[in-house]
Parts: sequence; structure tokens; C-alpha cells
Amino acid sequence: MLDYQRTPQSIGIEVLSYSDTLLRLLSAAVLGSLIGFERERLLWAAGIRTHMLVCVGACLFMIVSAYGFATVLGPNVVLDPSRVAAQVVSGIGFLGAGAILARGEIVKGLTTAASIWTVAAIGLAVGGGLYFAAAISTIVILAILAGVKPLEELYRARNQSCRLVIETTHGALTPDLIKKTLGVRPGQIKRFVVKPKEGTNIDQVTLILARVASQEAQSIAEKIQALPNVNQVSVVTRAEDLAFAE
Repeated sequence: MLDYQRTPQSIGIEVLSYSDTLLRLLSAAVLGSLIGFERERLLWAAGIRTHMLVCVGACLFMIVSAYGFATVLGPNVVLDPSRVAAQVVSGIGFLGAGAILARGEIVKGLTTAASIWTVAAIGLAVGGGLYFAAAISTIVILAILAGVKPLEELYRARNQSCRLVIETTHGALTPDLIKKTLGVRPGQIKRFVVKPKEGTNIDQVTLILARVASQEAQSIAEKIQALPNVNQVSVVTRAEDLAFAE
């Protein structure tokens, strides 16, 4: 039979005070907003409010899990607070999946989805009273999101792919000639597609080179343009690639 007069204090169980509860929820909101602001400035859909809500919600789940069932504890009743935390970790994946956009071969939003997932972890840490771990995690996550991005863009600029569309006399351009002219390794030629134009003696060649710096694309086009029987060379930009994919 249930004893409705039982309280956590009457059975000697630690409870969370109102001030401590308020502190944990507000701390979760502040830490979540810091990461959300970094996403908001890049104009992602999951911005400040989304990250704050995820962090506060995860914090509240942890508080309820750890302190919300104290009155039902007894000699034959044992609760595991980590079970709720585990459900938050798996459940937040659905929200993160909504931040991921796929357009052809291009996938965007993975970093935002990961930030939502880590914000949930921060909320759980604050809900469990691990303020130091939550604060340090927030600093590290902000450093990753804002500090590593310029390095990542620099690396991509030096190791991106270059797509060229070339008009040439039929049979005049071959992969071996491209390798000899540009001095590239065989593995850098990712695609060499020849499409003859009907009723003409002209081939349209699509050439994709890997591990090429962005500033080298124009010089590569000029070297190919200088070859005999090459009529026109066009460098396809990333924006044109996206428009083509749409």
C-alpha cells in the first residue's frame, strides 16, 4: 500500500532545492545559447532557441530522472537514473536528423546535428550537477565550431576538386596528354568523359581533377587551352555545380 505522506525528507533522501533547480536550468540555457549563437550567425535553421531548448530539456530530464522519483524508493525499489540519460542520447538523434540536408552528392547540416547532440550532453551534465564538465565542454565545442572552421576551409581550398568542360577536335585530347601537360599524378584524374557532338567533329570533354588548390584552376585551364585543337575550356564553379544538381 502506498504511503501518500512519504516525502524525500522523511525517508532521508537528498532532494534538490528550488534555488539549485533554477541554477541548473538557467546554466543549461546559457551554455546552450552560446553554442546556438555560433550556429545562428551562420544562418542555420537550428539556432539559439533550438540549442537552448535542447539543453534545458535534457537538463530537466536529468533532474527528473535523478530526483523526481525519490518518494517511491524503498528496500525493494531501485531506480537507475542513467536510463533516462540513455534515452535522451538516442532520442535526440531524431532532432539532429532534421538538421541534415542532402542535395545530390552534397550533404549539409552534419555539424549542426552534431552540435545539437553535444548540447543535449551538456544539458545532462548540468542536470547532474557537473558544472565544471559542462562549462569545459562548452568551451571546447565552441573552439571546434568557430576555431577549427578556418583551418578546415584552408585545407579544402588546397585539396578540392576542379571540374573543367573542354571543347576539342575529335580524338585530340586523351588522359595521357592531360597528365603530360599538367604534370598530375594518375590518381588525380577522377573523371575523363568524352561526349561527341552530333553532326560535328567536336568532342565535349568533362575533366575532374582531385586535390587541386582553388587558385590553380584558372592556370590549369590556360595550359589546356594552349594545346593544339582545343577550342574552349570552361572552369565549372561550385555554385554552377549546385545549380546543375538542382
